[in-house]
Amino acid sequence: MNTAGAPTTSAVVRTKPIMTMPQILLMNLGFFGIQYSFGMQQTAINPIYTFLGASHDQLPLLNLAGPVTGLLIQPIIGALSDRTWVEKGFFRGRRRPFFLIGAIGCAICLALFPFVWAVWMAVLLLWLLDASNNTAMEPYRAFIADRLPPAQLGKGFLAQSFFTGLGITLANLSLMFFQGVFGLGQSVGIPLWVYPAFLLGSVCSIATVLISVLSTPELEPTEKELAELRASKGGPGHFIAEIKDAIVDMPVEMRKLALVYLFQWYAMNIYWQYVSLSVSQSLYGTTDARSEGYQLAVANTGVINGAYNIVTFCVAFGLVALARRLGAKWVHAIALWCATVGLLLFPQMPTLPLKVVAIVGLGIAWASIMGVPYIMIVRMVPSTRYGVYMGIVNMMIVIPMLIQTLTFGAIYANLLGGNPNNAIMAAGILLGIAGLVMLWVKEPPIVRDIEPVGSGDETVTTKGA
Repeated sequence: MNTAGAPTTSAVVRTKPIMTMPQILLMNLGFFGIQYSFGMQQTAINPIYTFLGASHDQLPLLNLAGPVTGLLIQPIIGALSDRTWVEKGFFRGRRRPFFLIGAIGCAICLALFPFVWAVWMAVLLLWLLDASNNTAMEPYRAFIADRLPPAQLGKGFLAQSFFTGLGITLANLSLMFFQGVFGLGQSVGIPLWVYPAFLLGSVCSIATVLISVLSTPELEPTEKELAELRASKGGPGHFIAEIKDAIVDMPVEMRKLALVYLFQWYAMNIYWQYVSLSVSQSLYGTTDARSEGYQLAVANTGVINGAYNIVTFCVAFGLVALARRLGAKWVHAIALWCATVGLLLFPQMPTLPLKVVAIVGLGIAWASIMGVPYIMIVRMVPSTRYGVYMGIVNMMIVIPMLIQTLTFGAIYANLLGGNPNNAIMAAGILLGIAGLVMLWVKEPPIVRDIEPVGSGDETVTTKGA
């Protein structure tokens, strides 16, 4: 078992070629399609529940699929992808088989989602959609760490933030666009304008992943690595044991980050579940899903979420420079405090343009959430265990979301007066607390473990975390 504390230099030397910015963007393009799917979950799934007759305090439990599938699937997929190499065919590679299968599942589920006619059907399809998303997501993060030399990891993860913002923005803005094309729907059931938004997401999910995998081959394992992969034991029990060992070995500073994640992801789950209700209440004076005001609020929420995601991909790369200058932990803390200010103001804003202004803070925070902590995490863990540790990071995301789905319904009904505006402000306060906890984390130093060579490649000496 590796000791997570002191760095140790291994004898493994790995050549990783420097990639150009267009190559990095092409490699990350698949993230755009995956995040379109997440964008539809954030903005459209909860309105679909309400269109089908679900009550507002049921929304957290109806979203149980996300945290549970993330908790069960991503760590196992991460550990499995660490020890996989498909030799031949279209699925050749270590990470490629997993995010291709996940993207295919996302495309099918998105295409089917608008055709549900009961809450239980929507819940079942959400479980399948989340399972597909999680199958694609974790190996994709590990793929970036596999493919890029340490000097370019910051650009790689922030490119993911860029495409996260871009994909979710298209998903969100598609709701208002198609509502404008098809008009408001009937008073019961799912409106017609929802259908093309999901179908567009289905196409984006599979097309962008295909472009990425065809344009960016994985690095071939050495003969020694192939022999180790063939000799490694398989089976769910082994992967669970590997995850357990990795948790035991987890660096202390990564454990502190888990507390940051507790507050920030609990808060984000609240926001996604209640933002459309808050917009409907504050702009149209109703939360009745049968009203025209609520349908307009859902489209307005798409604009609002699109706005914060536009901010995300506008500031994502700028955060790299700030992280180098101020330190990653300070950038993340300040970004979270920007979200606190924005969400405290958001319910008070009486017009859509003012709400868009207020949500800028959340866009800054979301860019940081999706990129900056990973810059720190890859300095903390051994490169040979990126897959399993990215799965554990996802556990740090989904466990707070699971806690939120199980607890917040009662909090919403009993402590927040059933008022969605109060829920949004509570989310802002929790993000502020996450920023304070972030200051407790000791940022690991940048490890100068690469030496450029004349060929334009980099020789990478792998070091333990």
